[in-house]
Formats: sequence, structure tokens, C-alpha cells
Amino acid sequence: MRNRAAAEDVQRLRAQLERVQGRRMDAPVLPADPALAGLLPGRGLRPGSAYALGSSLTLLSALLAPPSQAGSWCGVVGMPEFGAEAAERVGVDLDRLVLIPEPGTRWLAVTAAIAEVLPVVAVRPPSRARDADVSRLAARLRERGAVLLVQGTWPQTEAMIDVSDPVWSGVGDGYGYLAARELTVTVSSRRSPVPRRARVQLPASSGQVAAASTPVPTGLPIPIRAAG
Repeated sequence: MRNRAAAEDVQRLRAQLERVQGRRMDAPVLPADPALAGLLPGRGLRPGSAYALGSSLTLLSALLAPPSQAGSWCGVVGMPEFGAEAAERVGVDLDRLVLIPEPGTRWLAVTAAIAEVLPVVAVRPPSRARDADVSRLAARLRERGAVLLVQGTWPQTEAMIDVSDPVWSGVGDGYGYLAARELTVTVSSRRSPVPRRARVQLPASSGQVAAASTPVPTGLPIPIRAAG
């Protein structure tokens, strides 16, 4: 019953969004925050591509924020702990955010259906998808010009994005509030033989993303938790 209800919800959402938003097959690269754009191939999210992410929901929100602010609808599938208020603080436009926290066992079909009508879809796979299903979804992404953000391992990715070495600031001598978190963002792309790394504030004291003044730590292994 839960899967049937989820499928009906997807169909209703699909019908509504097709009325309010046209889809461009030749869509340009979707925007990224300036603090992250220099790390990404093409300085943004390429339509028709998939990206593998680490487990940071703040990083996911930071990637969703610029496209949503620019007018693109975004969907988050299979992440019941994804907080709308926290995402809004990072900059996600909640008026263009669709949450499907419990897609059931047909999560891949739900994701594919959502990708037909939303330009950006994020999903956390609860199980490994078959190669044939992944290939069909990749073809759907290319056809519709949608971007897929996957928390976890995923084949055929445009890039792998992860964070490491977090350092919080704002607390001193046992008192005060956590004001900002500085960390290293690493992007490994098939388009570049050398991973790109940068130190950013995520979140900054404003709650959003900002470039950090400290250099990237050296002598540390490059963290890649999501294989493509």
C-alpha cells in the first residue's frame, strides 16, 4: 500500500509540475556557489549527469541552493532526516523543494519519475541498483536534462564530491556558540586526472557557504567515499 500511495503521489506531482514548469532539453550548466564552482567540472552541475556525494546533508543543501534560487525545482528522495529548515538556512528555496522521505522498495522508479519533471533530484539508495536500471536512469537523465545527486556510491558519475577535516569555530574556553564550520571539499572528476580541493566554510556564520582563508591541509590522504 505504501508503494502504491508513493506512486500516486509522484503522478500527481508530475502532472502539477508539468503545468507550471517547462523543461529545456538544451539547458545550460546549473549554477553552483562561488566557493564550490571552481571545483566542479564546468563550474556547475551539468544537465544529464549524476554526481556521487558523501554523507553530508549540509553539502547536499549547498549544491541544491543555487539552482533552486535560480528557479529550478529540486527533489530529495529517501532522506527522512533531511531538514527543510536547515536547508533553508543554507539557501535552498523551499517553494521549489519536493521531499519524498519514504519512497519504499521502488525508490529507483520513484527517482526516475521525479527526474522527468524536476531539473535536480537527490537520492540516497537503500540498496544497490542493477546495472541495467542504472543505465536506463542515465538515459532518462540525458533525455530530460536532469541532474542526479546520489548520497553514496554510484556508477557513471560526472564527479565525486565529499568533505573532510571539519573544524568548528565560535566556542572558547568552554563557553560560546558554534558559529561556523570550516572543512575541505574534494571533487574527483573523470574530466580531470587530479582531484580538486578547497577549504570552505560550510556553514559560514551566515548559515550559507563561504570561501575559507586557511589553506587546504597538506600531507593528508584525499578522501573519496563515493566511487563512480
